[in-house]
Amino acid sequence: MDMSLVPEGPYRFRMDRCGPMRVPGVVFATPDLLPRSAGDRTLEQVANVATLPGVVRASFAMPDMHWGYGFPIGGVAATDIDAGGVVSPGGVGFDISCGVRLLAAGIDREPLAPSMRRLMDLLGDTVPRGAGRGGLWKLSGRAQMEKLLVAGAGYAVEQGHGVARDLERCEDGGALADADPSQVGQRAVDRGLQQVGSLGSGNHFLEVQAVDQVYDAEAARAFGLHTGQVCVMIHCGSRGLGHQVCSDHVRVMDQSLRAFGIRVPDRQLACAPAVSTPGRAYLGAMAAAANYGRANRQLLTEAARRAFATAAQTGLDLVYDVSHNIAKIETHEVDGVARRLCVHRKGATLALPPGHPDLPADLAGFGHPVLVPGTMGTASYVMAGVAGNDAFASAAHGAGRVWSRHQALHRVRGEQLRDELASRGIAVRPSSWRGLAEEAPDAYKDVDLVVRAAEGAGLARPVARLVPLGVVKG
Repeated sequence: MDMSLVPEGPYRFRMDRCGPMRVPGVVFATPDLLPRSAGDRTLEQVANVATLPGVVRASFAMPDMHWGYGFPIGGVAATDIDAGGVVSPGGVGFDISCGVRLLAAGIDREPLAPSMRRLMDLLGDTVPRGAGRGGLWKLSGRAQMEKLLVAGAGYAVEQGHGVARDLERCEDGGALADADPSQVGQRAVDRGLQQVGSLGSGNHFLEVQAVDQVYDAEAARAFGLHTGQVCVMIHCGSRGLGHQVCSDHVRVMDQSLRAFGIRVPDRQLACAPAVSTPGRAYLGAMAAAANYGRANRQLLTEAARRAFATAAQTGLDLVYDVSHNIAKIETHEVDGVARRLCVHRKGATLALPPGHPDLPADLAGFGHPVLVPGTMGTASYVMAGVAGNDAFASAAHGAGRVWSRHQALHRVRGEQLRDELASRGIAVRPSSWRGLAEEAPDAYKDVDLVVRAAEGAGLARPVARLVPLGVVKG
């Protein structure tokens, strides 16, 4: 397929339809953010997604796009459910409902400084992290797990792990509807029983930050943010349970492709009609795993609250919690007609415009919070959704990798990176030197450029910029 890009503006490129593509590709980026290496297959994946049955409008890629499983990370695609539209686990990813939660502290940067070391030690000692490690909440068995899979963060709050207001500041009220725990296999349940309230590994983190700059004072005030304020950003997902759910359902869909007469250019795009038996089974299991991810972040919130109460005698209020690996059934207007779509957002964040009925009442005038983590050595952003976003109200979810983890290990030593960050006033509590090196700031795109492109492309607008003070790494 011809994957040439035609500029449509300073922040938008079009990939014309060719071969089996049913819709064009649309890439939101600047030339500096486009894939550069000869072996990078990200644009090929954008084209491949455009071949899915029922896909409408375009196969979209966000400014932080990079290569992923089937779909590019930073990929967005919607399929028309009533016209044979499919759901593809590759369009969600293995870490179902991986997402970001931002908490605002009742203290500013300067007053916290004398307590910062103790705070970071507490967080480093109490936040479980690393591959396969235990969590803060050990569930008793499948019966209790199923309650969590249905009610998500709501079940955690009901059991004393949070306050009711937390749910008002969570996407979907803390639980995705239509979860079906019966579609979650026992092996997935077994993997998840001991991991509720844990970061995991890779690019996951709990980061203490400070609001460095406010771009929209009124929106920041509504979100509960002001310059100099200390915040906590948590990035994690559904751990082993979500990974197992994806693996199980990819296998089923791969085996059923022929039965539905579906041909895909990449087996990693295994899919099934959203209304079919395997399609409905996956959507039910995915929603359950998403709710696990939301409960996971709720438990980590309580761990952060305990550390702040002990070290700094202050509390943490939830600003918002958003997922960036999810597929949702939504209604959007396509070609002038309202259609029921399965919207895949893989490494992309929901960015509803001001006035949308799904927004909390106190945020309705400002748009959906969009949380864009950068790297532990740079910055992160709070953005807000805007009107006119034709990528099904989606925006970037982070900085986006430019080096593989293997490349990062060859270029960076974890101990040296720790010392470099410490010299800049950033305290790091890693689970391993290898894991720290893999997540070196240079392994990622410039988050400032990503945010500028997202704003220029009309995906979201910046509200505040946050800088790191201390990082607990997965």
